[in-house]
Amino acid sequence: MIKISRILLLLTFLQLVVFTTSGIADTEVTNTIPDQVRCTVCGMFVAKYPNWLAQVHYDNLEQTQFFDGVKDMMVFYFNPERYGGKSRETIRDIYVKDYYSLDWLSAKEAFYVVGSDVYGPMGHELIPFAAREAAESFSKDHHGKEILIFDNITPELIESLRAGQRMR
Repeated sequence: MIKISRILLLLTFLQLVVFTTSGIADTEVTNTIPDQVRCTVCGMFVAKYPNWLAQVHYDNLEQTQFFDGVKDMMVFYFNPERYGGKSRETIRDIYVKDYYSLDWLSAKEAFYVVGSDVYGPMGHELIPFAAREAAESFSKDHHGKEILIFDNITPELIESLRAGQRMR
């Protein structure tokens, strides 16, 4: 009996270590968005689009910006002051949802499919994935044009995706 309880205790401890080192457990990432919260960039109600949510968190944890998709989050990221945010240097974490699992992941670690036949709430969208293999499979199935990492996304690309689809 003692051996079993020690094993269970060890397994519980290992689970805790794995969970808290994943980068998500010690943050304020949330799926619960009040109905009245609007996308910082386009003004759409983000709670209507739970599968497309993106979040930006600042160092001081006092401010979180929510978005109805990666594209609008990137618009904000490239010029946060324009949309009432603090400087980009004070951004602590950025999160997007993996398209297939809907699990949160760091936006800076995701792979993004561009130019697919899958549209987000605001039309053309960057479709995020936790694994390159999933992005490649999706791209093949949905006629994606390119797979990018966060650092390869440019303001020019984002503006080309937004062409003709701005609400503000």
